[in-house]
Amino acid sequence: MTPPTDPDAAARRRLIEAMPKAELHLHLDGSLRVDTALELARTRGVDAPTDWLGMSRALIAPMPCASQAELLAAFDLPIALMQDAEALYRITSELVVAKAADTVRYAEIRWGPLLHVAGGLPLDEGIAAVCAGAQDGASRTGIVVRLICTALRSHDPAANADLARTAIRFRDDGLVGWDLAGPEAAYPDPLVHGRAFDIARAGGLAITVHAGEWGGAPQIRRSLDAVAPARIAHGSLAIDDPALCASLTARGIPLDLCPTSNWQAGTVPSIEEHPLARLHRAGVPVTLNTDDTTVSDISLSEEYIRAVERIGLTLPELWRLDRYALDVAFADDQVLAPLRDQFDAWAAGIPELQVAGPSPYSAAT
Repeated sequence: MTPPTDPDAAARRRLIEAMPKAELHLHLDGSLRVDTALELARTRGVDAPTDWLGMSRALIAPMPCASQAELLAAFDLPIALMQDAEALYRITSELVVAKAADTVRYAEIRWGPLLHVAGGLPLDEGIAAVCAGAQDGASRTGIVVRLICTALRSHDPAANADLARTAIRFRDDGLVGWDLAGPEAAYPDPLVHGRAFDIARAGGLAITVHAGEWGGAPQIRRSLDAVAPARIAHGSLAIDDPALCASLTARGIPLDLCPTSNWQAGTVPSIEEHPLARLHRAGVPVTLNTDDTTVSDISLSEEYIRAVERIGLTLPELWRLDRYALDVAFADDQVLAPLRDQFDAWAAGIPELQVAGPSPYSAAT
């Protein structure tokens, strides 16, 4: 990221970097450390680059990609390296530690357990390893972590239903949410996996769904109507449909936005043209996230800085989005209430973050 050229910009960046943060849209397989990938490739016999520069080029997707499909191809190597319990545990724990170092105080990490059984790892053991890794990272750093189980659109619906049945057994281990992701163009209809959604919902998992990286506003509306999610992952092109925006606002359904990833996937033509600020100012509930720390080569602090310096959010608006994430997170209120108090106490003495007037999300909260 280009260094700031004026003292005000430098002070603003320091403030953003110190800000306690909440991140709701973060993929485990897109956040693998380069050093860890090198070691795993060597010790697991996976064909991969053997030097740091080559591995970083393999793990970071092009900026921008030609399509969502090209972006998803960047996950092939990480998934190949994540086929045993030890690797899943380590990668999860390291991600939590890295997020804590970026002043993230609450994180929801999502991953697709069925992607990690190709080497014979039992499904429940893989889920248990991620849960244990998250707990280890949390105990070492004090960060609060919750997990979202992600089904893939390209997987067999019966396999995803079995995944949902297995996932709900880990609710006491921090697994709180259910998601559907993957190539929307090839598999546009989330209702193909309706049985899995029903099982997850009945089992107490909060529902989210990836929507709108392909297909724009109509695809977002399709997902909204089909599965009635509590939140939508991505969904930035809802901005093109005022009626859809009004529905999201009235129903209080947030879009968990990832501007850098959206630009990288070709959803928007540039960071500057991302509709984050326009959606927020229209009252559509939104949160701000990285999506993939490594694949998009960005920290949450850097994503926040871009939102201000390139998209045009004000500091009070940025703070409002950050704080709002704790109002729509999937953890229970007993966990979230102390975090809200901590965030509020931190911001209370910082005039630059104070917001005049009511929240634009009053209808959602």
